[in-house]
Amino acid sequence: MKTIKLDAIDSTNTYLRQLSTQENVDDFTIVIAASQTAGKGQMGTKWEAEKGKNLTFSVFKKISCLETDEGFYISMATSLAIYNALKHFHIPKLAIKWPNDILSENQKICGILIENVIQNSKMTAAIIGIGLNVNQTNFEVGLNASSLKKIIGTHFDLDEVLFQITEQLQKYSHLITERAFEELKTAYESLLFRKDKPSTFRNTNGELFMGFIQGIAEDGKLNVLLEDEIVVAFDLKEIKLMY
Repeated sequence: MKTIKLDAIDSTNTYLRQLSTQENVDDFTIVIAASQTAGKGQMGTKWEAEKGKNLTFSVFKKISCLETDEGFYISMATSLAIYNALKHFHIPKLAIKWPNDILSENQKICGILIENVIQNSKMTAAIIGIGLNVNQTNFEVGLNASSLKKIIGTHFDLDEVLFQITEQLQKYSHLITERAFEELKTAYESLLFRKDKPSTFRNTNGELFMGFIQGIAEDGKLNVLLEDEIVVAFDLKEIKLMY
């Protein structure tokens, strides 16, 4: 496993993508930065993190066994890997908020952004970007964010946390290679935040509605049971869970 450590970079995902166009990048190459000036979040948002206090890194994972419409299994495997790595450190009340945020005590501690590498209409690799709040304790008001240190009061060694995550990523990547999709899906759905609980959502028109999270469709969409007893599959752009 090759690790590239940088002091500051715009985005570790962008760095790895550019590197992959210039040379043959080894499987499980990790790029980690003490600071990101333009860290990426879902839907074009920015990931903010204090320099040197958190983990902001990307992993290059070669993948040739998935079709382009099966990419959400990478997201499932990554979420499960981080969940289990954090269980090792006894972080309480962990849950996965669809599609791939990790929560503790209902607060966001980790975000994941996965960018697939497609060549000749085939998936050849995935760039897995991970932002984990570790030792930062001050967050912008209204973010509903927390960190490992803020939750349990312990200062963490960043290298030790990174090691646990990469160990779990390697473990769960084998399930992708083996196409053990049902195992991944069952495990992922069992940890979904607010599964089978009455929840409020907002649609693209800004309208609020009630529903129950049922699970995940094969393409990664969120299955929601609506008040009229109809299950509808929503894409990330179509719905926002308001808690």
